[in-house]
Amino acid sequence: MWRLSKVRHKAGRQGGSLEETRLKRREHEKVLRQARRDRQLVSKRLLLNEDEEQQEAAMDTDPGEQDVVGLVHKLKHSGPEKEVHLKALSKSLRDPSAQLSFIKQENSMHLLVGLLTGSNAQWRLHSVRCLHELSNSPHPSVTPACLPATPYLLTYLSGQSTKFTELCLYTLGNLWADSDVVKEKLLAQGIIPALASCIENQRHNLAVTEAVGFTLSQLLQTKDAAQKIIPTVLASSLPSHLISVLTPGPKLSLGPAIECAWCLHYLICSVVDNRALLAHGALLQCSSLLVSLGAAVAKGNKEEGLELLVCPLLRCVGNLLSSCPREDLTTQVRDVRLVVAVCAVLQAFFKSQPALARESAWVLNNLTAHSSAFCSALLTLNLVPGLIQLLPFSQGINTMILRVLANIAHKKKEFCVQLGQLGLLSALCATLKMANQEMVTLSLDVLFMLVVSSTQIAEEFVRQGGLSLLEAIQYNSEGEMRRRATYLLEHHLQSHSS
Repeated sequence: MWRLSKVRHKAGRQGGSLEETRLKRREHEKVLRQARRDRQLVSKRLLLNEDEEQQEAAMDTDPGEQDVVGLVHKLKHSGPEKEVHLKALSKSLRDPSAQLSFIKQENSMHLLVGLLTGSNAQWRLHSVRCLHELSNSPHPSVTPACLPATPYLLTYLSGQSTKFTELCLYTLGNLWADSDVVKEKLLAQGIIPALASCIENQRHNLAVTEAVGFTLSQLLQTKDAAQKIIPTVLASSLPSHLISVLTPGPKLSLGPAIECAWCLHYLICSVVDNRALLAHGALLQCSSLLVSLGAAVAKGNKEEGLELLVCPLLRCVGNLLSSCPREDLTTQVRDVRLVVAVCAVLQAFFKSQPALARESAWVLNNLTAHSSAFCSALLTLNLVPGLIQLLPFSQGINTMILRVLANIAHKKKEFCVQLGQLGLLSALCATLKMANQEMVTLSLDVLFMLVVSSTQIAEEFVRQGGLSLLEAIQYNSEGEMRRRATYLLEHHLQSHSS
């Protein structure tokens, strides 16, 4: 008669509904991204200079514009003392006013580029440190002034020291964030092939891999990335390298994994057809890593920053599931322990980070929408009682859990009987009283599937006072809720009321 016609959180194949769902999800993502922005400085990132003593740095005052003018003059004329002056200049350029003063000095950028491209390795390192400080400037006029250096920054990604390569990468990522002119120039100069080559050549270097992930994530978050950037990225070796970083095991490093998982998430969200990423093994890899992380969370491990990896992984898995053909689901997601892992994350974070819990419930929804195996796993592994206990919690968690329970009930009558035995009926009696109309409507959906599956369940619902609940909905509600309550009363429950 009536049931959920669509239970997937990311819509099916209809173009209009897909775009509408994406727009709504992007609004919800603003909340979750806030943690990453606060903790990881997603728009700009400044590498600390490990060579400086913290106490010395704490005692320093802002050098001011006059020092920059003097240092530029000294760099133009000094010989062996250039390294000392470059160090002083990089410290001076932490002051926003000094950054403006520097770019106003005649030939100052050409001087810096000359030192960057010279034969002295230390001069090159301190020059890129100066550029890195400039790239972190809050002034929009500073970024375009750095354009003469960008071809060399890209060239140097192919084989310098780790620290030097890191500085080049983070500088490029920072420069990308501010100026459309810089974006166009960097694309024309081949930043995407350069990043692909860099991560391929230094795939065992965790610091460089993390820096590549940061810079690539800057590119992928551009407004017109779907047209100008993502096709080139997908055609490169970058996706396979991103996926390989997410290999579970003792060698997994949290920093690089977080950056690469976010990159993969941005790719997946911007592409309508994810078959290429599925062929690369993205769903298999992300779900395997989630199984590993979920097992750690279940044991009480909530390492700082872990949720910043779990969040993009959940999104990758959830969205790839909705792109995966039904017949390929068992080969793409081979481990039913995935439901255990996702439930562990849901239970661990539903109080402290409800948005993350909502993501987890959404993934469970997509897992169970077209898979009897995952529905069966939730029952046989005794995970359903924990889900039922979360039905009183709002913030979108309970509605998504009800969708999961609806998916289970829809698969088999035996599943409905099991759900009844696990206490779902009494939980539905509570949710039918809620003010949230979506919760009431979903509860009626689930109740319908339960009572038509078994006369014993219908009788039990009547014994628990269910008729009065439906009558209240029938007389106090309008539209679809009233029609559904009336249909249940007249066709499935009144015969059991005597």
